[in-house]
Amino acid sequence: MVRDLKRHGYTEIITRTHQELDLCDRDAVHRFLKSARPALVLVAAAKVGGIKANNDFPVEFLLENLQIQNNLVSGSFEHGVQKLLFLGSSCIYPKFAPQPIKETALLTGPLEPTNEPYAIAKIAGIKLCQAYARQYGANFISAMPTNLYGPGDNFDPVTSHVIPALIQRMHQAKKSRSSEVVIWGTGTPRREFLHCDDLAQAVRFLFEKYDSPEIINIGWGEDMTIRELAMLIRKVVGFEGELVFDETKPDGTPQKLLDVGRLRSLGWEPKIPLEQGVEQTYRWFVEQCDS
Repeated sequence: MVRDLKRHGYTEIITRTHQELDLCDRDAVHRFLKSARPALVLVAAAKVGGIKANNDFPVEFLLENLQIQNNLVSGSFEHGVQKLLFLGSSCIYPKFAPQPIKETALLTGPLEPTNEPYAIAKIAGIKLCQAYARQYGANFISAMPTNLYGPGDNFDPVTSHVIPALIQRMHQAKKSRSSEVVIWGTGTPRREFLHCDDLAQAVRFLFEKYDSPEIINIGWGEDMTIRELAMLIRKVVGFEGELVFDETKPDGTPQKLLDVGRLRSLGWEPKIPLEQGVEQTYRWFVEQCDS
């Protein structure tokens, strides 16, 4: 997102690393916002991870995300931010929501249990932004991206999401000449993926064109099974072994495809096809992370 903003003329971009600013520290966040006085705030920080991390650390996923977003949203209002964009997640929608998932599906059914704490935190963030808009007229908007991937992703074997996790595991299996890679679940769940550069363009588009407190989806508009994804990554990585699906492990939500009609009707379209994006991501991984 920083790269995209710089390319399009945004010159005064204020960022902080986790080491420089602990977003769970309310006083530190308020001091930062009072000093920096940003006009626009993008809330992209979160405690995130794949299905295993969500399962193992529900307290951290709920508590830390609530702290991060409460501090940033309340602080932004208190210190005069003109516009705030809160990035949620497709995890906010019910486990069995009709597909593709419209924004109106929010809070119409039970959540997926494996990521419920994360989803509840994100829903609270959405509702907080909407509350500031309704009560004080704040221009605080919320966007729901689908599953993201791309260069700079988290490739940690424990905490990564599905694309970087599979890239890392298949690359290591290729290097060690392993005969197989084990993948959690049946391989039948369907997922949608969006390159991070497409998300960055969508975020800038929404900053410039969208002012409604109603949530808006950001996605590619098509999905595939986890098995199909694994086969695509195997092809890109060049792993020639077998893919073994461990059906004793959870699948998560059976399908999660976003309806992106609202965003596309405003004039935005994604540009990077999945195979092209996976190839680019794998090249980055080999250059930056392989050792």
